[in-house]
Amino acid sequence: MSATIYHNPDCGTSRNTLALIRHAGIEPTVIEYLKSPPSREQLIKLIDEAMLKPREALREKGTPFAELGLGEAGITDDVILDAMLKHPILINRPFVVTALGARLCRPSEVVLDILPPITQPFTKEDGEVVVSQS
Repeated sequence: MSATIYHNPDCGTSRNTLALIRHAGIEPTVIEYLKSPPSREQLIKLIDEAMLKPREALREKGTPFAELGLGEAGITDDVILDAMLKHPILINRPFVVTALGARLCRPSEVVLDILPPITQPFTKEDGEVVVSQS
């Protein structure tokens, strides 16, 4: 199975998700989206395939969310997408795409929905043990 992760190596959730994918025996394509942001079309496709609305894929913490007024009433999906493209840090992470679907993997265990079952427990950076639900 192939997988693609839109990854931020500075994010613990993203690192744990990447490690879970590798624990499942898959070496994914890693896209550091802050260095290589998706196109508008790719971003829309990721959000749609993950069954989200742009606002649900928007990151607030550690971003210019408030300064850009993105929490105000009446902000459209197009305005949110434009902001994400101009400031990729606003794209929540990590997004993962496999043949089984696409997910915004927060928490990191969400990735298990789109991976083959793991047979051995996995320990996250914080010591939490994750076991695949079959």
